Amino acid sequence: MWFRSDLRISDNTALNRACESASDGVIAVFALCPAQWSDHGWGSMKVDFVLRNLRILSQYLDRINIPLLLVRAPRFAAVPAKILGLAKRQRCAGLFFNQEHEVNEKRRDEQVMKLFYQAGLAVQAFTDQTILDVSRLRTGSGGWYTVFTPFKRRWLATVQQEGPPPLRAGPRKRKATGIRPDPVPESLRGFSGPARAGLWPAGEKEAHKRLRLFVSRRIDGYHMKRDLPGEPGTSELSPYLACGALSGRQCLAAAMEANDGRLDAGRKGVTTWISELIWREFYRHVLMGFPRVCMDKPFRLETDQLAWREDETQFRTWCEGRTGVPIVDAGMRQLTRTGWMHNRARMIAAMFLTKDLFIDWRWGERYFMQHLVDGDFASNNGGWQWCASTGTDAAPYFRIFNPFSQSGRYDPDGAYIRRFVPELAGLPADALHDPRGIAAPGLKYPALGLDRAACRARVLSAFKKLRRQKLTKR
Repeated sequence: MWFRSDLRISDNTALNRACESASDGVIAVFALCPAQWSDHGWGSMKVDFVLRNLRILSQYLDRINIPLLLVRAPRFAAVPAKILGLAKRQRCAGLFFNQEHEVNEKRRDEQVMKLFYQAGLAVQAFTDQTILDVSRLRTGSGGWYTVFTPFKRRWLATVQQEGPPPLRAGPRKRKATGIRPDPVPESLRGFSGPARAGLWPAGEKEAHKRLRLFVSRRIDGYHMKRDLPGEPGTSELSPYLACGALSGRQCLAAAMEANDGRLDAGRKGVTTWISELIWREFYRHVLMGFPRVCMDKPFRLETDQLAWREDETQFRTWCEGRTGVPIVDAGMRQLTRTGWMHNRARMIAAMFLTKDLFIDWRWGERYFMQHLVDGDFASNNGGWQWCASTGTDAAPYFRIFNPFSQSGRYDPDGAYIRRFVPELAGLPADALHDPRGIAAPGLKYPALGLDRAACRARVLSAFKKLRRQKLTKR
């Protein structure tokens, strides 16, 4: 059993199938690929979280006599031969794993399958990252969905017709193999930095505890509070979904149980959260249908002609949370301090970088991945391209958030801003949402230094020019 982004025992498709198929023992393997992870933008927070989840997984597996062995390879290219070599040394009959959908991961998996077939060994891959096999959800013309709403309708119709996918219990204790598990390292070279283990305890037991608390205490208010960064209104389950300590199927099952088995009717908070689970499915559907988004390309190829500004100084002030816009700075400081950022703050910060500063969305996408404990390529890329108006189902280019209006609406009492921008803690709420209020003398807070009207005109002009060029080519 080859573990990757599915670090759990319960409801793990490939693990269950491996245990059902094996007449003798099962061996688990995980590949440590630090150079590849670095190439993919992983930061210290995510790597630490993965390693801690991996240690707990190893302990759980050991209790049922499945040893977890490690192979080390700088990059994915070396992984197939190492996995095959391990299988041969341990006299394994075959390999089981759950599919991943990014380009490099798919190429790695195809090479693994090729080598195993050539060696006369069985290999089986399963759908597990998504609740449904979203590769089979197609439009009426047989194409891939590029707009969320019709995708959601098809997704809901499929679940209603076929029923929600059943959950699988974890495998039972097996016959001992006599093989000792490999020790999981505490850290990896090249990934130094804060870990925040206290904020993000690892393991599927913790993931299920958080899921239960969310569903029992907060889900009813989710539709009202999920956009309020100063309120504890979200599930905060994304790190566990990203590393696979929790499955999407388990989340859906918990939501439907709380909603008397209903998908899109009943308790508003539940149906709103289910819709967010479907967004996660949609972005993976996009990866499968349009792999160019994995290769630094926008979904809307014509937007690659935009002349983004390469302003390192302004980008650095954005990264450091010193833009002079309190809600943006609060979000960026939350990110670097905790490894996580509220989704509304992510949208505001991303829109500010791409529309106000007119800096390439890819710069921001990489920075987020380097600092997010829940760094997930599909969701991160999809969110950034939505904000930059370059992606599938993108925000219209003329939709430009006013960050001061956004903070006044979603953080009206300024609780979120005061928590992460303490130099503004003494200001009244109204002042936090007004450029004039934060310009008071004596504050140790940077001035905005932007003419937002001019910034808006700049980005609108750039997109209109692009649109004219597209029409001319037709």
